[in-house]
Amino acid sequence: MNVLSCSINTLKGLYDISGVEVGQHFYWQIGGFQVHAQVLITSWVVIAILLGSATIAVRNPQTIPTDGQNFFEYVLEFIRDVSKTQIGEEYGPWVPFIGTMFLFIFVSNWSGALLPWKIIQLPHGELAAPTNDINTTVALALLTSVAYFYAGLTKKGLGYFGKYIQPTPILLPINILEDFTKPLSLSFRLFGNILADELVVVVLVSLVPSVVPIPVMFLGLFTSGIQALIFATLAAAYIGESMEGHH
Repeated sequence: MNVLSCSINTLKGLYDISGVEVGQHFYWQIGGFQVHAQVLITSWVVIAILLGSATIAVRNPQTIPTDGQNFFEYVLEFIRDVSKTQIGEEYGPWVPFIGTMFLFIFVSNWSGALLPWKIIQLPHGELAAPTNDINTTVALALLTSVAYFYAGLTKKGLGYFGKYIQPTPILLPINILEDFTKPLSLSFRLFGNILADELVVVVLVSLVPSVVPIPVMFLGLFTSGIQALIFATLAAAYIGESMEGHH
């Protein structure tokens, strides 16, 4: 009962965290629901960039690849390598999921460093990168949790739950709690790093607008890419672990 109570409290805490606000936000009222509009707007822009770029690059494949086709083939090969390294030989079906996670987070992070979201005037609040909002990162983390539970149950059936009593039943509470802390760590790591990076740039721009922010922005681009890679790698690692069993 204590383990169940702890798990419920953890889920409730995760739900409460999704309501955390930094600054003032812009909402749409649709029926009885309050929709976080600024996250949807910037997410749609990121999705449009991804779909548009992919369509333009591969709409007419060439035997001798163009620069755009070469770039997307390199990205696909990179995602395959990450998936295969973390998941193993059964990585194939999970390449689209891992690739979507990586590309969405990567472009979202970079959009916060490259696009002047804040110059767009809103009735309330301001635009920012989708991953600069805890709601987005929690949603991505929960999707990852659903993915690795699905992977384990598909591969092993109900025998998947045997991992919770390995290597000894004494570790049952810890093994259960681990599955609830994974989405917490994934969401907070991504949200915290992106939020901190944007806040640092804003503060430096207000203090020394001409020189100092430039190297910090380049550093932000680098760390944004690293955060996307870390999230995708951990997602693949969790999926691989659920398919292979407890290590």
